[in-house]
Amino acid sequence: MKFRAIVIALALLAFGVPSTAASTTQLSLTVRQTPSASEALITFYGTIKPAKSGVAVSIQINTAGKWKSTLFKTKTAKAGTWKLSALATALNAKVSYRASALSNGKKIYSPTRTITIKQIVQISETDPAMVVGQFGPGGRIHGADISRWQHPNDKLIDFAKMYNAGVRFVMIKASDTKDAADVLALKYLVMDHSAAQAAGIYTGFYHYATLPDVTGDAAIIQDATAQAQKVIWRLASIGGYTERDLPYALDLENKCVRVSSSGTCLKNASQSEVTLWATTFLGILKAKTGKTPMVYSYSSFLEGSMQRTTELTQYPLWLAQYAIDPADPLNQPGLKAGGCYVHSWTSAACATQWTMWQYTSCGIAPKYGVPGARLDLSVFRGDAQAFMGLVAGSWVPAQVDLMPINEPTVLTIEKQSVPTTSNVVSFNVSVARPDSTPVVTGGVKLVFDAISTPSPKPTQTQVRATSGTWTLSVKGLPVGTYAGKIQFNDVSGTHAQSSQPVSFTVVQGPAPLPTTTPKPTTTPTPKPSVDSCANQIKN
Repeated sequence: MKFRAIVIALALLAFGVPSTAASTTQLSLTVRQTPSASEALITFYGTIKPAKSGVAVSIQINTAGKWKSTLFKTKTAKAGTWKLSALATALNAKVSYRASALSNGKKIYSPTRTITIKQIVQISETDPAMVVGQFGPGGRIHGADISRWQHPNDKLIDFAKMYNAGVRFVMIKASDTKDAADVLALKYLVMDHSAAQAAGIYTGFYHYATLPDVTGDAAIIQDATAQAQKVIWRLASIGGYTERDLPYALDLENKCVRVSSSGTCLKNASQSEVTLWATTFLGILKAKTGKTPMVYSYSSFLEGSMQRTTELTQYPLWLAQYAIDPADPLNQPGLKAGGCYVHSWTSAACATQWTMWQYTSCGIAPKYGVPGARLDLSVFRGDAQAFMGLVAGSWVPAQVDLMPINEPTVLTIEKQSVPTTSNVVSFNVSVARPDSTPVVTGGVKLVFDAISTPSPKPTQTQVRATSGTWTLSVKGLPVGTYAGKIQFNDVSGTHAQSSQPVSFTVVQGPAPLPTTTPKPTTTPTPKPSVDSCANQIKN
């Protein structure tokens, strides 16, 4: 086999002079040699903080002790991320780079990064499928899925180590119905997306869905539409689908829509409601991006919680089933010990038509460069050509597809309940966008006027019924008259703040019954700990 030297494609244009002016804006840079079929491919990526879209970023090279600009330029995405690739020398050259950008009229620079570019074996074919590699159990393409749990104490994932361990795709949690979890998903998406691709790993995404506590088709469709909008905005914030992206997956594994204070489920969505919500969400995402999304779930949920429809079968299934080894050629997920799971992806032969199989949640994380002890692992069902078919298709968002900034909102208090001191004060609140559709992110709270602020402060709890609708409960208010406002806030900055004034009087309720002397309690015998990985594949 012969080696091929590729002339460096970094055209030098002009000298760059660093600015000595201090700036609060930070520009980061990472440089990786990305595995490629036939050429020495260098990937540059980083972020600008605070995040800002449309900032021009250029790459500079240090030649003979002087910084010179190159032809390679790009712009930051909404989330502040940027990435570009270039062909470079394959002659073991050691090169230093930095990124530059113009922020608030001042030139800023990233730290210097140095890389030694290695020679690669020439491959006559340029088909990307040739470097996918079927290194997983059973000779399948191996993958993982990651979220904030793979970043204990904000530690980074070593994606180069993951690639060298045979992983060729990673599904990243990119969004969540609940705002707190969604903020964390965005944080680690920004951290992981470009880093994984630069290491040669294909990336996909998933949205963890919480279904709405509503009735009626119109209300269900409205919530699914709002959550699909969140996903589209999230995808647009990182620049859309690239040529190294797998589709977005809908993580649908929980149909509980109302939970008690103790954590038990009080109400589940019906089969028809779950199905309508899912098909609405998936259909919107496919129509907008042109790329068919996936469904992540498990067999008993698909059978017991969703209706069987031909519409759902168009969406590839990412199926979770543990404790069976994919290295055994006779094993496959989605089979009952007796009988047959009946759902939209069930074939005439009683088998499940899965595309990806999450076969364990107990992968040996350090083996794959992941901090912590455990890692979810999956395999792809088809060969490299089929995998590239799933990757096919890109989407570049237009300006209209980007998440708005401080979009005006209208807050409406639908109902106000002010009982006595023995109960909580509650408000049913809805918040709408200018087109009367519900807001996608944000939350509500009661802000007291200074003159009537109680001490100690009462406990406030908001429960999301559906997108843009909450029940706000205030507990622990003493007798008195109060004034203030119900205020909507969105920490993401997507929707603008809005409010409505409120006033109410809390009167004394019935005196509490005398308490009885509690009976002595015995300390329960602690239950032995259960190893959740006892029967799983530890790969």
